[in-house]
Amino acid sequence: MAEGILAFGTAGIPHSADKRSSVCGVARVRALGLDAMEVQFVQRVGMGPQTAIKLRNAAEQSAVRLSAHAPYYINLNSQDAEKLRASRERLMQAARVAARCGAGNVVFHVGYYHGDTPALVFERVRERLRSVVSQLRDEGVKVWLRPETGGRPSQFGALSEILRLSAEVEGVRPCIDFGHLHARTLGGVNSYQEFTAALEEVAKALGESALQDLHIHLAGIAYSRAGERRHLTLGGSDLRYEELLQVLVEQQAAGTVICESPNLEQDAVLLQRTYRFLKDGAGQSRGKQCSSAS
Repeated sequence: MAEGILAFGTAGIPHSADKRSSVCGVARVRALGLDAMEVQFVQRVGMGPQTAIKLRNAAEQSAVRLSAHAPYYINLNSQDAEKLRASRERLMQAARVAARCGAGNVVFHVGYYHGDTPALVFERVRERLRSVVSQLRDEGVKVWLRPETGGRPSQFGALSEILRLSAEVEGVRPCIDFGHLHARTLGGVNSYQEFTAALEEVAKALGESALQDLHIHLAGIAYSRAGERRHLTLGGSDLRYEELLQVLVEQQAAGTVICESPNLEQDAVLLQRTYRFLKDGAGQSRGKQCSSAS
């Protein structure tokens, strides 16, 4: 397996940026020594063409990797024709603007089961997502759509569902939110063994090469019997992020890790520093093994 590198960044503009603009956000990300930023189209996609080009240029000059998060009001399982139309348009508009910005990945929440069986919802979502991808390709929009694992059992978005969508729909790859998986399983997916199993599931479903193009969301998480409640700082949660990073190092994974903690850049830097410490240790261990073998 090739040596992997993970880029770490923030979900949106760092709190310490000079101004609340994406261009200033990129500058602050670089000043912090981070390598990525996810543009947050939380309510709507309001970025105009000129701003998108400025953001693209700033990111390229600063060597900051961009991704985007589509508006939260997307439900590809809606049975209301107008809500479905609006969901499709929000996702496609996010993809169009992301492509203009130079962002290669667009993360989105798929929707809810609404009392339907998971099997029926999967079939419905798969066909609707295929239609979205087809239209985007016809328009020449080349980005990866990244359905995100859901934090509540009522949401479509078990890891197996997201991986199957990625395997069966061209132009789709997973966004794995480990905080969401932890909340969705009411405290599970929170150990070295479980993190390893999750990555093994990714490799089995999509091939080993998928571990070289991971898109991960990470933050502490508060949860109840209904699943996710809110994000927490890493230090204020029970998420064993060090063990996850250890597994990512051992698997030589590559891609992007976006921090969604309330303190945003502080935890993003913490994750990056912890990862580099573990990676340096792994490299030294491999060096010693090679030296002994020679």
